[in-house]
Amino acid sequence: MGKVKHILLDKGNLLFSIPPETTVFEALDIMVKKNIGALVVTENGKLKGIFTERDYARKVILKGKSSKDTHVAEIMDYHPTVTPDTTVEECMNVMNEKNMRHLPVLEGDKLVGLVSIGDVVKYIIDEQKYIIEHMANYISNTK
Repeated sequence: MGKVKHILLDKGNLLFSIPPETTVFEALDIMVKKNIGALVVTENGKLKGIFTERDYARKVILKGKSSKDTHVAEIMDYHPTVTPDTTVEECMNVMNEKNMRHLPVLEGDKLVGLVSIGDVVKYIIDEQKYIIEHMANYISNTK
């Protein structure tokens, strides 16, 4: 099975970050403009947490808070992290056990990417397609 570094090679390691004092409204605006479901929260270049659409729905709307008056630091989560050498299978296990859809990727203490459940699923599907094509070619060539 592949590793996180293979996913990042395919998708790139572009990620969007915000400081903890960003309002939820501002964060949502960025997410809509970038068409993404999560933002990494950093302070002085260090990972502080993640803000997701799920955080907004569960911790702002359902609690009757205002997105313009609530700062991301008040509702963000700190997710487990993975490294570029973490296997895709390990990512799936962490996401499943912790009910999370995003995992920050750290190399040492440096944030180098963000892996989503969609990235993991795409990688697995692409890997299976490759194996199936390889097996079909092998079978065709042995006849």
